[in-house]
Amino acid sequence: MEQLLEFAGNHPLLIGAFVVVSSALVWNFISEPGGKYAVDPLGATALINHEDAVMLDVRSMAEFKDGHIINAINLPLNGLSNNLKQLEKFRDRPIVAVCRSGSRSGSACSLLRKHGFEKARNLRGGMMAWESASLPVKRK
Repeated sequence: MEQLLEFAGNHPLLIGAFVVVSSALVWNFISEPGGKYAVDPLGATALINHEDAVMLDVRSMAEFKDGHIINAINLPLNGLSNNLKQLEKFRDRPIVAVCRSGSRSGSACSLLRKHGFEKARNLRGGMMAWESASLPVKRK
């Protein structure tokens, strides 16, 4: 313990960096994109089958063309706030936002909820999780 205190006294920048990086890691594990509104691929399929959920793919058009969930709507995240009117007709249905890994769709889910889409969900793990679960993907 004495050596640890001596090390900390001699290297305050290293200790500060360690605290910052450790805090960032803990925050990353605690605050998942989409938070409590995230669903896994099987939960998303249940929403599709039982509640007629809409799949909203927020990836770029090029990523969307490489492979997407069947019947998904493509509205890239960078223009989503300008295109919310296209989603008005789905306001009362669950909307599951999808991206490659789940981080962009987490932002989309937050934006949708802020604009009154109370049933917006984030696909945890994104298309990578969807494909890992061996669920169908349409490729053009």
